[in-house]
Amino acid sequence: GKKVQIVDKKKVDEMLKTYGVELKNTEGYYDPIYVYCMVRADYYGSSITDDIRAAMYIRDYLDDPDGSGTKAFDHFMVDCIAKGVDIPWGDII
Repeated sequence: GKKVQIVDKKKVDEMLKTYGVELKNTEGYYDPIYVYCMVRADYYGSSITDDIRAAMYIRDYLDDPDGSGTKAFDHFMVDCIAKGVDIPWGDII
């Protein structure tokens, strides 16, 4: 979809705190950031109309009882593979 500005973890954590959203099932440091950017790019202005709904979506996505603690990372990897995007692991690790 549309391009969105990448945000840092502090901004996402502050947004979640502002709206009283606590995450219980996230293993990855970047998971909430990835899901927030996905929401901004794919759903914002449609089914997600503001940051409180974005925060609730992040919680619902990451705390899905049928999902795994690596759900967001798995989604990221599949998207990259499907689009032929090379992941610069040396920069990430």
